[in-house]
Amino acid sequence: MKSVVIYYSLTGNTSLVAKMIAENIGADIIKLKPEKEIPSTGSGKYFWGGKSVVLNEKPKLLNDTLNLEGYDTLIIGTPIWAGSFTPPINTFLSEYEIKDKKIFLFATHSPGTKTEKCFAKMKEKLIKNRVKEAVGFDDVKKMSAKELNDKVRKFCKNITD
Repeated sequence: MKSVVIYYSLTGNTSLVAKMIAENIGADIIKLKPEKEIPSTGSGKYFWGGKSVVLNEKPKLLNDTLNLEGYDTLIIGTPIWAGSFTPPINTFLSEYEIKDKKIFLFATHSPGTKTEKCFAKMKEKLIKNRVKEAVGFDDVKKMSAKELNDKVRKFCKNITD
C-alpha cells in the first residue's frame, strides 16, 4: 500500500497534522501551493477566504502536475472555511480525475465548527472512490501535544488497518 498526504494550509494547523500523519504511516506528502495566497493574519483572511469559498474559486496551483497513479490511498487535508474546504483543495479535486482510491479526509477547524458539510462536499467530488473516514481536528494549536498525537495515531491506525 502506497499512501500520500495531500493538503493545503494557510496558518500551519493543517500542515502540522499532515506532517504528523505522513510520519506515522510513512506516506509521501504534498502541500498544495496557490499562485496567489490570501492574507494569513487579521480580518482579511476571513473576508478573502470566505469570499473565495462562496464564489467557488479554483486558484491556479504552483505545484507540478501530480502523478497519483502510484498511490492506492490518498489522505486529503484542509482547513474549514465558511463551512467548506479551501479553494486550493477545490482546484485539486476539480482538476484531477481521482478514482478507485481509498480516501481518508481530515480537516482543521475552529471550536464549534460543524465538519459534516465540508466532508459531504468533498465526498461528492470523490464519488468514484472509497471514502473510508473523515476526521475533524478542533483547535489544533490549543490541544496538548499528547492529545494531538493520540488523535493523529488513532486516525493513522484506521488508515493502516
